[in-house]
Amino acid sequence: MARFIFITGGVVSSLGKGLASAALGALLQARGYTVRLRKLDPYLNVDPGTMSPFEHGEVFVTDDGAETDLDLGHYERFTGVAARMSDSISSGRVYSTVLEKERRGDYLGKTIQVIPHVTNEIKDFIRIGEDEVDFMLCEIGGTVGDIEGLPFFEAIRQFAQDKARGQCIFMHLTLLPYLAASGELKTKPTQHSVKELRSIGLAPDILVCRSEHPIPEREREKIGLFCNVRKDAVIAAYDLKSIYEAPLAYHAQGLDQAVLDAFGISPAPKPDLTIWHDVADRIHNPEGEVRVAIVGKYTQLEDAYKSIAEALTHGGMANRVKVRIDWVDAELFDRADAAPYLEGFHAILVPGGFGERGTEGKIKAAQFAREKRVPYLGICLGMQMAVIEAARNVAGLTTAGSEEFDHEAGVKRFEPVVYHLKEWVQGNQTVARKQGDAKGGTMRLGSYDAVLRDGSRVADIYGGTAIEERHRHRYEVDTKYRDKLEAAGLCFTGMSPDGKLPEIVEWTDHPWFIGVQFHPELKSKPFAPHPLFADFVRAAVENSRLV
Repeated sequence: MARFIFITGGVVSSLGKGLASAALGALLQARGYTVRLRKLDPYLNVDPGTMSPFEHGEVFVTDDGAETDLDLGHYERFTGVAARMSDSISSGRVYSTVLEKERRGDYLGKTIQVIPHVTNEIKDFIRIGEDEVDFMLCEIGGTVGDIEGLPFFEAIRQFAQDKARGQCIFMHLTLLPYLAASGELKTKPTQHSVKELRSIGLAPDILVCRSEHPIPEREREKIGLFCNVRKDAVIAAYDLKSIYEAPLAYHAQGLDQAVLDAFGISPAPKPDLTIWHDVADRIHNPEGEVRVAIVGKYTQLEDAYKSIAEALTHGGMANRVKVRIDWVDAELFDRADAAPYLEGFHAILVPGGFGERGTEGKIKAAQFAREKRVPYLGICLGMQMAVIEAARNVAGLTTAGSEEFDHEAGVKRFEPVVYHLKEWVQGNQTVARKQGDAKGGTMRLGSYDAVLRDGSRVADIYGGTAIEERHRHRYEVDTKYRDKLEAAGLCFTGMSPDGKLPEIVEWTDHPWFIGVQFHPELKSKPFAPHPLFADFVRAAVENSRLV
C-alpha cells in the first residue's frame, strides 16, 4: 500500500512544485523505493490539448495517448517512470465524468454536489494504482486560496482522513521574498499561506521555501514556530544553474530525510546518488560548446518547447558539451532571406506546431540546412516542412504544401503533399477521424511502432530497425509522392508497420539531415539521452570544427 505525499503551493505561482516533486521522486528512488507522480490541475479544460502554447507551455504526451501538463515531463525525466493517462487530471475532466454519470443515472436521482460527488471522483482518481508503488506523489496545481482549487484541497483533506494515520503527509512550497532596502528575508507571506492552508483543514508537515538568499537559522526557527512545522522540516530551495542539480540540492537540504521522518520510517535506507553526481559533472564540466537554432513559432515562451530544450541538454551531456540554444522566430524570414538569421549555427532544429503562421520560414530553414549542409532535425511539423521544401525545390512539385494550410484559408492553393489523416491503425483497431471533428484528443496520439530501413542512418543511430515513439499530430506526408521524393534523394527510412504512414525521412547525401513525424524529445532523460538527440548534437560538434 502506497504512502501519499501531497504537494501544494502558496504565495505565487510558478515556484517549481513540479520540479520539487520530480526531484523528491528521484531521491526516494535513490533510497530504493518505487514511486509514481501525479498532477491534479484546477483549470476547466478537460486537458491542455486545446490550449495555446502561449497559455500553458508545451503539451506532454504519454505512451497511452494522454495530453498532459508539462510537469509530467519533469516527472519522467527525473524518475524514468513512464507517465500514464491516470497520472493527470483536471477539474474539467472531473466535472465531465461526474456529469456523464449523472446523465446515465448512476447517482440514482441524488442531487449532484461538489461534496461528495466531485470530491469522491478526485479521491477515486488518486487511488488508481496505489498498490503498485511505495510512494505516490500528488501535485496540486495553482496556489492555495484559488477558488477553482478548493475541491482538490477538500478532496485530499478527506483522502488523508480516510487513510490510516501516518499514510499521508503534506508538503507546501512558498516564497520568502527578499527586501533589498531592509536587507532581510520576509517570512510573513509564508505564514499567511500556511494560515490559508490550515483554514481549509490542511496542515503542512514539510515547508519548502524558495529563496534567492540563504535562510538564516533564526528565520527557520521563526517559520517553524509560526507555521507549526519542525525546524528541520523547513527546507530551503535556492535558485540553481541547472534543474538537474535539484536532487542533490534538495538532498543537501534534507528534504528526503524530512519526508521519511514525517512517515516515521527509521532507519532510513542510504541513498545512492551516483547517477545524479554523474549528471551534475556532465552539466558543470563540458569540454566544448555548440550553438543550435530552434526555428519555431512559439519562441517568445520557451516552455512551449520545454522537452526539446531539455533533450538538447541531454544530447550535450552525452557528448560532454554545452548546447547553447538560440530561439529564432520563423516569421522573421517568412518573406526574407533566412541566411542572415541562421548563419553561424552548428545545427538547426525545427519543432512541431499547428497552423500556417511561420511555416514558410520553417521551409526556408530546412532549405538553408540542406544547401549549406548544416545538421538538421525536423520534428513533426518540422519533418513535414522539410518534405515540402524537398518537393518544391528538388522534386519539381513547385506548388507543394499542406492540406492544413488550405483548410485554414478556405481555398485550394497547394498540392497536398501533407494531408489530413482520416484513418490509421492503433493496436488491433482502425481509428477514423473527420476534419470537422472536435479538436481535443482527436489526433494520432501516444506511442506507435515504426520499422526502420536496414542500413539507414536512423537504424544505425537506434541500433536496430524496430522502434516505438510518441506522436501528436493530425496531418501526414502522403506516400503517393514517395517515389518522386526518393528519386530526388529524400529517402523514407522509417515507416509504420503497415507501410502506409511515413515516420522518418533523411537526405542520404547530407552529413546529418533527419525529419521524424513523432516526438523523440518526450522520451529523453538526463541519465538516458534519446539516441536521436545524442547523435544530432554529435553532428553539431563535428560541424563546429568545420565552421
